[in-house]
Amino acid sequence: MVRVYSVALIIISFAISVVAQETSNGQMLFEQNCVGCHKNSMDRTPLRANQPGTLGLLREKPVQEIYQTLTQGIMMRYGKSLGADGRRAVAEYVAGDSLGSLKSPIELLSADAYCEAGLTAPNDPLAGPIWNGWGVNLKNTRFQSAVSAGLTKLDVPRLRLRWAFGFPLVSASGSQASVVGGRVLVGARSGLVFALDAKTGCIHWTYETDGGVRSSMIVGPAMNGRHNVYFGDSSAHVYALDFMSGEERWKVKVEDHPEARITAAPILYEGRLYVPVSSLEEGATVMPTYECCTFRGSIVALAATSGRQIWKTYAIPEEPQPTDKNIVGTQRWGPSGAGIWSTPLVDVERNRLYVATGDSYSHPVAAESDAIMALDLDTGNVIWVQQTTPGDAWTSACLSETEIDRANCPEDAGADVDYGSSPVLTTTADGQPLLLAGQKSGVMYGLNPEMGQILWETRVSDGGVLGGIEWGFATDGELVYIAISDAFEKDPGEAGGLKALRIMNGDLVWDAPPVQDTCNTREGCHTGQPAAVTAIPGVVFSGSLDGHIRAHSTVDGQIIWDFDTVADYDTVNGVAARGGALNGPGPTIVDGMLFVSSGYGTLGLGFMPGNVLLAFSVDGK
Repeated sequence: MVRVYSVALIIISFAISVVAQETSNGQMLFEQNCVGCHKNSMDRTPLRANQPGTLGLLREKPVQEIYQTLTQGIMMRYGKSLGADGRRAVAEYVAGDSLGSLKSPIELLSADAYCEAGLTAPNDPLAGPIWNGWGVNLKNTRFQSAVSAGLTKLDVPRLRLRWAFGFPLVSASGSQASVVGGRVLVGARSGLVFALDAKTGCIHWTYETDGGVRSSMIVGPAMNGRHNVYFGDSSAHVYALDFMSGEERWKVKVEDHPEARITAAPILYEGRLYVPVSSLEEGATVMPTYECCTFRGSIVALAATSGRQIWKTYAIPEEPQPTDKNIVGTQRWGPSGAGIWSTPLVDVERNRLYVATGDSYSHPVAAESDAIMALDLDTGNVIWVQQTTPGDAWTSACLSETEIDRANCPEDAGADVDYGSSPVLTTTADGQPLLLAGQKSGVMYGLNPEMGQILWETRVSDGGVLGGIEWGFATDGELVYIAISDAFEKDPGEAGGLKALRIMNGDLVWDAPPVQDTCNTREGCHTGQPAAVTAIPGVVFSGSLDGHIRAHSTVDGQIIWDFDTVADYDTVNGVAARGGALNGPGPTIVDGMLFVSSGYGTLGLGFMPGNVLLAFSVDGK
């Protein structure tokens, strides 16, 4: 007994020594590699411990989620240099907890979460009601027809939760769901892609990528009568998976810049996949020693059957060149930026592709930043560029408080009012084609698609870093429905709201103000509405950072249905899940069901985290 007790003491002492050593190593690695960003002066980066003035706290996140963020999430570039042991040590130090026996996200899914054998998809999954890709059609209107929606305005107040699905090891919900052939295709920031049964939420298959997935999925015909699922990830890889089995058909990397990523869904037309490329390089600039900046946004055309590159067009044609040095002596480069955050649209009649670009990261400011561009579908040649905000050079360093930390903020910095929303092509009542573009500046534009002339412009908010029109608007061909963010610029209760403009001239038709008193003491709550909106005949749906998904009448903006997603859920896949802020993806509506992802706790913005996909149907049946 004494001997056993002595041996136990030795083992315990050794374990404590190992944990202390790992903690020490984790602290050293954190201070060497991470503290430059995760400190009190940086607004968008959460801190390890509770300190005044912070918006998010790393210590509140589970240790496995921190590890996953370093491995396949938003910090994967920095985590890669640490190695697996280093990532473990940093995660344990930051969380103040042991990682224990490490499991991948896919290993956290129980066998009961998978569908029973024998469930099949239709021979042609594209034949029935579908929501395929980001904007539901080539024109990105985000308007679902009555036939495909399977919902009427009278049905909407009777929507009830049918099932909930939890995304493991994330605090931000998945990508916008695509629904094709009775399957819900959705990605997670942990790097998992799921094919779920639309009626029950059971898993048909899963696939693990090289990086987190924000991109929506799009399905198209493949060889031998089969179909592929296409999407991109945060490592700038594009994938083609078999629709039925999830088996990888091909994978290609479309951009070598270390900060490049694919945030938006590709668009598919006549055997070609058009892929937008964005980046988080403006975030890397918070380190004064970072050489800002060398990324250029691009569109890449790939052969859908093989992934072969057909053409690649950079938004900024000039390669970045050395310019001057910042205040700590770090070389600066330019022009740079103009990332493409949103899905392009295809204009079949004119054989064109239209894209919206982000801001510049450095001087000289590119004429192609904060712009709408028209490209030739066959060659990628640029036909015209309409820049709507000149001089907008901005990086995350501009949020810093000290001169040193602002070293990579461009002189005379702009307002960071780039485009996150996809352009939309529609037709006015008198038969004239119209290109709609909504900007973070708070301005909605109507343009002539022939040469890009601005026909009208309407300011719907003051705009800003998280202001104006963030991730997407919808049009039914008469009105355009616009959700307002202003999540940094205004307080809860003042930010948000939904507006409808007449597409013929941009005149305001109605204005639904933000809902008051929804946040109260709810931590991380805000009433900004950055999420993309979705419309069906008579109804427009808009999600809010307060966790609510609301349905408004298209006649006057009155709310006809309201669901608070902030709750804990019993999920069909057994993963603990909670709803939170709604940001980014909009709801998907197909065949009598509505799907929405809830939760956004990324970038240290302080919004409510969550990790759930919710499926609604009339009376929950």
